[in-house]
Amino acid sequence: MKIAIAAAGTGGHVFPALAVAEALEKLGTPRQDIVFFGGDRIEATAVPEAGYQFVQLDVGGLLPAVSLENVRVIGRTLAAARVIRREVANRKVAAMLAMGGYVTGAAAVAARRARVPLFLHEQNALPGLANRLAARLAHRVFVAFPATAARLPRTEVVGNPLRSTLLADPPSPAAARSRYGLDPSQPVVGILGGSQGADALNQAAHHLVGTGPPYQVLHLAGSQQHQPWSELAADVPGWVVVPFESQMRFFYAAADAVVARAGALTVSELAATGTPSILVPYPGASGHQEANAAYLAEAGAASVLPQHDLAMLGQDLARALESGEHSRRAAAALALGRPDAAGRVAAEVRDAACD
Repeated sequence: MKIAIAAAGTGGHVFPALAVAEALEKLGTPRQDIVFFGGDRIEATAVPEAGYQFVQLDVGGLLPAVSLENVRVIGRTLAAARVIRREVANRKVAAMLAMGGYVTGAAAVAARRARVPLFLHEQNALPGLANRLAARLAHRVFVAFPATAARLPRTEVVGNPLRSTLLADPPSPAAARSRYGLDPSQPVVGILGGSQGADALNQAAHHLVGTGPPYQVLHLAGSQQHQPWSELAADVPGWVVVPFESQMRFFYAAADAVVARAGALTVSELAATGTPSILVPYPGASGHQEANAAYLAEAGAASVLPQHDLAMLGQDLARALESGEHSRRAAAALALGRPDAAGRVAAEVRDAACD
């Protein structure tokens, strides 16, 4: 009973896929019976490092405008589908889970031709093009946010699968702050721009510490952007810059409130950890991040600050850290958390593979 998972492009697709694979193992699926399909981006290193079989494909995403390049992309997608179809047959794969992104089209075509049940997972509140097209072929479409359910067929709201390393054995705030050399008695604001960093949020962090705020700043600046900020922070007490954090449970435990982009995975992590937040949607994400942010904001777990209003961040933080408001946001976030998402997806995919 072997299961295939297609995930590619960004951590927002790949890390939830790894969470499902981990849940499959907990349900009794041997690691060697799980195979991943993807391209040459983060999945090409993250999946093998996690110990799973990985088949690399030559795939790419469609451009938003009509172009000759899209004809080439379609050709590559069909060629990748043939590779997946062959691997599915040779490995006797019994179910396919596609996690969105540019590999989904090839996976959906291959699953249809191989006559194995296809499952999709959509991480964002607004579904991506690949999942919108593939959904008509799917046995079930898992979605992270209730607002997505009306946009795709045969949906089930499960949340975003999260790695057990985030949810298991959360450290105390004091222990987490000790990890970063922060004063355990003083409030901490976390700045999170994603693994690659977000220039606007990095600039905002610099502005915040320049105003002498009554809190410390724990700043995940991004693996590609951290160096100048680390050099600046070396002379500023209470400003700690970290390039990348592989154990995000420490970051969330250390922070009283977090300022972040509104990527789907970040929104789900904030909810699962009960972390109050101020969300600054990336304006170039075609409305995806605004829709993700609304999920927390409408429940009272976060406020939304457009990027062009970042000068108001200090005022927003002062309100978010007020004791009553902080408690309300934390409780509202935790009520939205879906820590069982990976297990629910894994159980349904495994059941289908066993039929």
